[in-house]
Amino acid sequence: MDKYLVREGQTIDLNEFDPDDTTLVPGGKAEAEEKLEPTVDRLAELQELLYAGHDRRLLIVLQGMDTSGKDGTIRHVMHGFNPQGTRVVSFKQPSDEELDHDFLWRVHAKVPAKGETVVFNRSHYEDVLIVRVHDLVPKAVWRKRYEQINALERILHENGTVILKFFLHISQDEQRKRLQARVDDPKKCWKFHPGDLEERKFWRDYMRAYQDALSKTSTEWAPWYVVPANQKWYRNYVVGSVVADTLEQLKLKYPKCNLSNVVVE
Repeated sequence: MDKYLVREGQTIDLNEFDPDDTTLVPGGKAEAEEKLEPTVDRLAELQELLYAGHDRRLLIVLQGMDTSGKDGTIRHVMHGFNPQGTRVVSFKQPSDEELDHDFLWRVHAKVPAKGETVVFNRSHYEDVLIVRVHDLVPKAVWRKRYEQINALERILHENGTVILKFFLHISQDEQRKRLQARVDDPKKCWKFHPGDLEERKFWRDYMRAYQDALSKTSTEWAPWYVVPANQKWYRNYVVGSVVADTLEQLKLKYPKCNLSNVVVE
């Protein structure tokens, strides 16, 4: 999966990343789904080890344009996770109380505790994306936020949090097809908002903002992956594989129990 890893200091041009790429699974959808099934089982076991150990933490950040598949990734890749040790956090428009604090205040309150897995469905990165594209704060303000984000993620890392960040990369045409599918499907039309069409007009601005965010905030302790996401099955395969491989490298073990003298009657 290193081909999708953004290395620290690397300058990203998203035009060089093909959202239709499926080269790691030459057998196509059937092969990817066959491989994903045992990966999901493996993830469930690894998440149980993480929770039982009550030491390390896992933070997964999912970012992408509307319809890129953040919800779908959670549903297909992480459905085996034990809800007792898992949370999904979606950051909406800041409240008045949140606006009275620094932009990372509400984020720090939602990060995982010991043994916990937390998935950010959108995240603190909106504060260098949408605020930049729509001029919600001055440039002098959002430019400083890259270093502030890196500092927070460094603190989390040094306190035992494993951080994985995924940019779900779709093409503008694929987004058009998915938005139209929402309009046409009575079971999906509730997801459609007229504002989605307005946001499409800022596609190039968002791509520039994402390029800067990926280039300036992919670090050794909190790496970004640019995931080709036009094919949903390939997106799921890539994200699932990266998370499972990363957790396996931690060599997690169940805590030792000294119950030799315990008798259950």
